Amino acid sequence: MFRAAMVTVRGRDCDLQFDFGCGIMPLRGILHSGDQPVIAVASHAHVDHVGGFHAFSDRRGHGLEAAGFAGLPGVETFAAEFRGWPDLVSTSPFAGWTVADWTLRAAPLTAELAEGDRIDLGDRSFTVLHLPGHSPGGIGLLDERDGLLLSGDAIYDDDILDDLPGASVTEYLATMDRLRRLDCRLLIGGHGPEMTQARMVEIAEDYLRRRG
Repeated sequence: MFRAAMVTVRGRDCDLQFDFGCGIMPLRGILHSGDQPVIAVASHAHVDHVGGFHAFSDRRGHGLEAAGFAGLPGVETFAAEFRGWPDLVSTSPFAGWTVADWTLRAAPLTAELAEGDRIDLGDRSFTVLHLPGHSPGGIGLLDERDGLLLSGDAIYDDDILDDLPGASVTEYLATMDRLRRLDCRLLIGGHGPEMTQARMVEIAEDYLRRRG
């Protein structure tokens, strides 16, 4: 349930880290151990995507979920649900570890992102797409030249969750309609396997048939 994708993109001038797991293990030194600057972008503020977000100094996400990133009330992170989930981890990070050792650390945004903003790595760039539905401030990143879409939980090849607190079927329908028209060659969602454009369109159109 809480196993989510984390994507690292190496750039000429800086790296991009998109999403950060649940924070059970320190993330910064594992994925980015050199001196290269890292732009950390969170797709949304749910616990399975922001657990390691705090370890980065350049933290960006959509302003609609700024309170959640900062650990303030008003935006669901589902940290309490994570703490109480049965069989939470398949392998303990160290001997004797329990969920009592874990906390979701606040990670206030250092910059707010909105539709159309650019993430520039020097030799490639991504455009921010606001893709609400799963959460109010859900975003994706699209490299138009390469055709790579990082979608977070806006769309993924697994059961689409649209009945969570903060979710909106109405917004999800608009997002799915947008995504089925989007040109990309490869999509990495927040959960499940990587997808081709054809598979993305299939999932989006199925959702529109079922929920529209």
